[in-house]
Amino acid sequence: MGDRRRSTTALIRRAIALTALVVAAILALGACGGSGGTATTTGEHRTDQTISVWILEDEPARVEATRADLRNFTRRTGVAVRLRALSDDDLAGAVAQAQTAGTLPDVMQLPLASVHAYAAAGLLDSQAAGEVLERLGDQTFSQTALSLVSRDGIPAAVPSDGWGELLIYRRDLFRAAGLPAPRSLEDVRRAARRLDEPGRRAGITLATTPGETFTAQTFEHVALAAGCQVVDDQGKVRLTSPACERAFRWYADVARHYAPRTLQDVDTTRETYFAGKAAMIFWSPFLLDAMAGLRDDALPTCPQCRRDPAFLARNSGLVGALRSGTGSSPAAQFGELSSWGIFAGRNVGAAARFVEYMLSDGYMSWLALSPQGKYPVRTGDIADAECF
Repeated sequence: MGDRRRSTTALIRRAIALTALVVAAILALGACGGSGGTATTTGEHRTDQTISVWILEDEPARVEATRADLRNFTRRTGVAVRLRALSDDDLAGAVAQAQTAGTLPDVMQLPLASVHAYAAAGLLDSQAAGEVLERLGDQTFSQTALSLVSRDGIPAAVPSDGWGELLIYRRDLFRAAGLPAPRSLEDVRRAARRLDEPGRRAGITLATTPGETFTAQTFEHVALAAGCQVVDDQGKVRLTSPACERAFRWYADVARHYAPRTLQDVDTTRETYFAGKAAMIFWSPFLLDAMAGLRDDALPTCPQCRRDPAFLARNSGLVGALRSGTGSSPAAQFGELSSWGIFAGRNVGAAARFVEYMLSDGYMSWLALSPQGKYPVRTGDIADAECF
């Protein structure tokens, strides 16, 4: 959390209209069928190399869909891919272990903070990333995304897609209680207090398990809304500022009085909301397909959901940026940018071809793994600037 910059929020505010996220991604899928109109170099020559690729998509269905996409890459190029799927929380330990053993991958899907951490450690090949961007056309990428992955003006990785944190709330419960849609942290606290019914339903469920990436992301969303700049533009930690202190107090108060009394993590928050036992939840947009009953491994279980698996989707509202509710702080939200990092080593050329494929002919398949949570930061290609 400490390595993220406030500019991540600017990326999401400028590039992601969260309430239209699913529609935009679906429209993009319709506009860019297959690989037509995409200029790549992946089919120009074939090799017999094998590269190692790590991704942060460990849901089984997404892993299988990725494997299918990579088989197409191998057919075109002759480059075989050894795929490893990790969770966000496993990333740092896996990289440290692989660095010690000399088994780092050739390419890795990385969150923004990791791009800068591994670039600073000399693990990423920024020259290779720059060459991929040059071949694809850096003007076809979000310039904000490029600036976020750059160090001293040089991109350390190739940005792929982003998402922004959501407050998801039960519109039916708010309506029955005469509550307006929440637009500020104070609205959230007021609604949590009003809708909390101990033993039956929590006013809100939010991450409280220490040391988890999910908890850090949820808190930073609240912190930004409270006007807390966790790390300032000079890289200094500002957690003791008045705004950050307000964010800590808000989080502790809401978690202590209006949330489940047990520690909540990425799985239990979802399970609590899906069971109808919380009126609100902080989560990423990756929750939305499951909330609509579209994932067999994470189905809603609320009483109404037994008859209508999409009940929660039809009766939930989405809020992206939140205000503090006090003072004049602008609305803000936490966001994440996912990039492809090319690791320095003997397979840089094949790794670069892989990344180029994943941002061109393989891009729509990658985004389609979870269109509600993978918003493209490459808008199109040279032939069609709005293709993606």
